[in-house]
Amino acid sequence: MNYNGIKPPESFETDRLLLRAPRASDATAIYRNYATDPEVTRYLIWTPHKSLKETKHFLERCAEGWNADNNFSWAIIWKETNELAGMAGLRINAFKADLGYALARKFWGQGIATEAVSQIVNWTLAVPDIYRVWALCDVDNAASARVLEKVGMKREGILRRATMHANISDEPRDSYCYAITK
Repeated sequence: MNYNGIKPPESFETDRLLLRAPRASDATAIYRNYATDPEVTRYLIWTPHKSLKETKHFLERCAEGWNADNNFSWAIIWKETNELAGMAGLRINAFKADLGYALARKFWGQGIATEAVSQIVNWTLAVPDIYRVWALCDVDNAASARVLEKVGMKREGILRRATMHANISDEPRDSYCYAITK
């Protein structure tokens, strides 16, 4: 729980991206662009959405996270076309914060995840009371590991059998732990 009252901005902007709090009206774009794609969800902790209703429920949980001040999500918007490219999220817990993200396959390999995550990491590290930003990624998810390294995170080690990735295995899998500190 975010008991220190830190709340990030509802939007960030880069040259190519707008990161903004998700809206209920994003459901169709999320469902269509990435939430049903088994390649996008391969290394995530949730399975592909089977219905638009499931995506709408996800967006309700995003709104609840903002309202509870403990789980903050942003829709990643490709400004050139105003298309929803993915999502990023941050959970603040006392002096540290962890993050995650998902990006539609159409936007892979263009530096978009790095650009979005970098904005969130930079803001988080600028908060005086936060000293650590960290993330986990499956040991086989080389693309995500590269994103975390590009934003300045260092691989701290392997957490054995730490994360359930139901899209790959019924058993917990090893994850790399990445972090950046100040």
